Amino acid sequence: MERVPVLKIGGILLVSIQIDMEDQTALQLQEDLAERIVSTGSHGVIIDISALDIVDSFVGRTLATIASVSRVLDAETVVVGMRPAVAITLVELGLSLPGIRTALNVELGIEMLADAAAADDLELDDDEDDADQAAVTTP
Repeated sequence: MERVPVLKIGGILLVSIQIDMEDQTALQLQEDLAERIVSTGSHGVIIDISALDIVDSFVGRTLATIASVSRVLDAETVVVGMRPAVAITLVELGLSLPGIRTALNVELGIEMLADAAAADDLELDDDEDDADQAAVTTP
């Protein structure tokens, strides 16, 4: 069985699927990716599917599961490079891929994750400021 490589770029894990995704390969990717998120502390995952001509219902559900697991492990998932035929197939299969953000290419996916991280940092700063303000005004 072939494994899909998972590369670390800064705080992001990049998965470029260059092989046909058989069920066992998809399940192995799910496990490998969860382990890498934990071991690296990455905050984002980009899954490049530009080399895939088709995505069946199992692979589509596995992508959704990967996104859910990533979110539980505090990492956002962006799927990039989706071909129009793949998008049409997913819609026809009724797979909405909840929790998965999409971008046209890896560069836009990285920007999307950077924007999300910056927004999270702003929220954390606002929460800290609110806590500091509450501490100052509390008698």
